[in-house]
Amino acid sequence: MAALVVKTVAFVPQGISVRNMATLKDIRLRLRSVKNIQKITKSMKMVSAAKYSRAERELTPARTYGLGANAFFNKAEVAPVEEEGKKNKELLVAMSSDRGLCGAIHSSVAKAIKNKIGGAPEDNDFKLICVGDKARQILQRVYRDQMLFHLSDYGKRPIVFEDAAKVATAILESGYEFDIGSIYFNRFKTVVSYKTQVQSVFPLDTIANADTVSIYDDVDAEILRNYAEFSLVNQIFYAMKESSCSEHSARMTAMDAATKNAGEMIEKLTLTFNRTRQAVITRELIEIISGAAAL
Repeated sequence: MAALVVKTVAFVPQGISVRNMATLKDIRLRLRSVKNIQKITKSMKMVSAAKYSRAERELTPARTYGLGANAFFNKAEVAPVEEEGKKNKELLVAMSSDRGLCGAIHSSVAKAIKNKIGGAPEDNDFKLICVGDKARQILQRVYRDQMLFHLSDYGKRPIVFEDAAKVATAILESGYEFDIGSIYFNRFKTVVSYKTQVQSVFPLDTIANADTVSIYDDVDAEILRNYAEFSLVNQIFYAMKESSCSEHSARMTAMDAATKNAGEMIEKLTLTFNRTRQAVITRELIEIISGAAAL
């Protein structure tokens, strides 16, 4: 009888059952974790949808600012003057925000700037201005010495004209006299698509030296300086609005895809959990029947 007791205690399949129960526990914990992630992504999708709806409504009137300024520069035939043998000073402004989880919104702007610097002549002098921490984090790794300054705390609240005025003031007060300026931003197209574009920015001297500016009446130096500053704010405001709408739509799309992926993972984990639990129950029944048969 004593030998029978020892045999029952040292029965090997009991260890296998314990290991299977640990596996079930791991699957259960992972399943709970994925469900929590799905709740978060679904909530972020709903929040992004509300923000995107507001940003899209505000985008249409904001486009008037940037397109109006560009129309004046095109009609006045304002263009940078490139002198042979002169070292050009270029200012590159990257429009981004402080928030992520929105696909390749920020990396596409940084990639466009890298391609611009990489394809330019070596003697060109570049300075970078990053609006938002995301673009700064990407570009600062390679172009730390070219970074003029950066501005943060953007993307957490809706863009207003005052935000663009702060950026323009910082550019004018930086003391950097550039020959060619460019604003890199994402232009909103549809809910699921956007395009990285470049908008030219002209300093006061370039605007004043344009041949066709003289066709406008009563344009003295003071009026031209005020208009140059105001048009800079308009262009920045337009770029910020376009980037903001593109970011919210991209985040909404990304969170929708993440929610769907989480749902598919939950189905697979649930199926694995049920199969593993059924296997454990079947193995335990076999052990009980085998033990009873041995008696």
